[in-house]
Amino acid sequence: MANTVSFLASSSSFTNKSPNSRIYCQNYPLASKIIVKNLPFSASESRLLKEFSKYGQIAEVRLVKDEVRQKSKGFAFIQYTSQEAALLALESMDYQLFDERQVFVELAKPRKSDFGGYPRTSGPLKNKAWQF
Repeated sequence: MANTVSFLASSSSFTNKSPNSRIYCQNYPLASKIIVKNLPFSASESRLLKEFSKYGQIAEVRLVKDEVRQKSKGFAFIQYTSQEAALLALESMDYQLFDERQVFVELAKPRKSDFGGYPRTSGPLKNKAWQF
């Protein structure tokens, strides 16, 4: 596939610059992205990369920042290349200290825009009459 994106843990670039993030998200398993909460405001992407790359190959580290002040909001998303690495990081780092602060790690929920909308259920469609 021509649109695949691959970042090694030693790469100096941590984010996907592709305009089509839908293709980007489909390159990795659904449960391979984690969210790290309660980070110290001094945390950096490079520090997160260093600590969390112990558990597997990282595709992306995104530290969420305030748009105006460009200061950390205290949480980050880390995309691994495999589900196993993400689950290992979750099990190993949840409730652990990161720069003298206890962090909480969970699997990240996919955004609606990542997959073109939330999955549909198998129930009846609205505005469609039942025929027997």
